[in-house]
Amino acid sequence: MPELSTPATRNPIGTHLQVGKGLAAGALSDAHALGCETLQVFVGNPRGWAHSAGNPQQDALFRERCAETGTRAFIHAPYLVNLGSPTPATYEKSVAVLAHNLKRAAEIGAEGVVVHTGSYVDPAGSEEKLAAAMRQVREGLLPLLDALDDDDAPWLLLEPTAGQGRSLCAGVEDLEPYLAAVDFHPKAGICLDTCHVFAAGEPLDEAGGAARAVERIAEIGGPDRLRLIHANDSMDVRGAFKDRHQNIGAGFIGESAFEELFAHPLTDGVPFILETPGSRDADNPDLDVLRRLRASATK
Repeated sequence: MPELSTPATRNPIGTHLQVGKGLAAGALSDAHALGCETLQVFVGNPRGWAHSAGNPQQDALFRERCAETGTRAFIHAPYLVNLGSPTPATYEKSVAVLAHNLKRAAEIGAEGVVVHTGSYVDPAGSEEKLAAAMRQVREGLLPLLDALDDDDAPWLLLEPTAGQGRSLCAGVEDLEPYLAAVDFHPKAGICLDTCHVFAAGEPLDEAGGAARAVERIAEIGGPDRLRLIHANDSMDVRGAFKDRHQNIGAGFIGESAFEELFAHPLTDGVPFILETPGSRDADNPDLDVLRRLRASATK
């Protein structure tokens, strides 16, 4: 992580953006217009399997301008990726598209690729099928992680889901067996989605709840495992197992949890990226709300 001296380097703030006219001409230009210090993009169809080759000119320009401006970039893998799927074709395509996204991350200078931790898709909740799915996670991810063999390589950022269906990893406690499945690999990082872990039962709405969550992540994975926070409030109550994001302070989590996250020493250097309704719109308040909470927490 970079040397820390200002609020912007302690916790860069940004949002998920559309590529539009290109990574540099579209996404990065929009990020700078919004005053973002970090951003997240898809590098292909988020609901498809196609491997987009990208535009070498835009890739180079994006990489250079991010470096010049200190803008930290992340890729989100397509939503279809499910390493726990019992359908062989889905599993094989998931591994392939994740490998492609890691390659694209290296090409554009992104720090990491966020991937949902998946489901074993079994209505009966069979222990045997859960174990088989976790073996698939291991067999699929370890070769990809082992290929990230230098410090400059992007991280694979595991994002626990909201607990819907037969999730392999929903909430903070599920991180321990999931990381164990990949031998606590040093390039396996964590993306904490506040709406997801709240939906899975994490008491972020209680005083000290957000602090306890990041402390538990550090206990499970080590102090440097948390690499990104998806800052999203929740339309639904804690433990509802519903992945419905809400604007910051307008949902059941509330502003205090985000201020706690900004203030905690374990989030030092961790970017905050919005995935809230309208968060890439010029008149959306969420970026300003996060900036205000960061200023309050770090003064």
